[in-house]
Amino acid sequence: MLASHSKTLLFRLPKLECSTRSLSQLSLRQRQSAARWNIPRARNIHSSPCLRHGNITRPEPGTGIKIHFKDSKGTLLKTIEANEGDDLLSIAHEHDIDLEGACEGSVACSTCHVILPPEYYDILPEPDDDENDMLDMAFALTDTSRLGCQVKLTRELDGMTATLPSATRNMFVDGHKPSH
Repeated sequence: MLASHSKTLLFRLPKLECSTRSLSQLSLRQRQSAARWNIPRARNIHSSPCLRHGNITRPEPGTGIKIHFKDSKGTLLKTIEANEGDDLLSIAHEHDIDLEGACEGSVACSTCHVILPPEYYDILPEPDDDENDMLDMAFALTDTSRLGCQVKLTRELDGMTATLPSATRNMFVDGHKPSH
């Protein structure tokens, strides 16, 4: 399958692997197909690196948004700084805070469930239907519960406390924790 508009063409191979070939390495049928698609021969491929899940850049000390993580008993676990746009699940993993996230942020579980103070909960956009469906399965659900993967940080959330519940329900495998 043709996937590029340049002198070097990308073809899909079994198991979704990609291979690059120059036009001279292509079969007659593949060259005819490339010609039919009007692919210019003089262009080069330009690409930029893709963002990876969980790729967090730590801000310079004193410049980030401060978030406090507490356990279910109210004991402070850690205070961290993060950048605007980061989500609670990713920053918890970056700073070794025990917030599970079994589905790795795809809104398919409730293991990144956090409890927020009402004043910060009201700042956030309403949870969408997928998040509400997953929250229905969360252990120790409260009126201010959210999925950590869906809480994107803004400057207004500076100083917020995220409390971890005493337990989580992992429908995938009890005890499974993804490694990043």
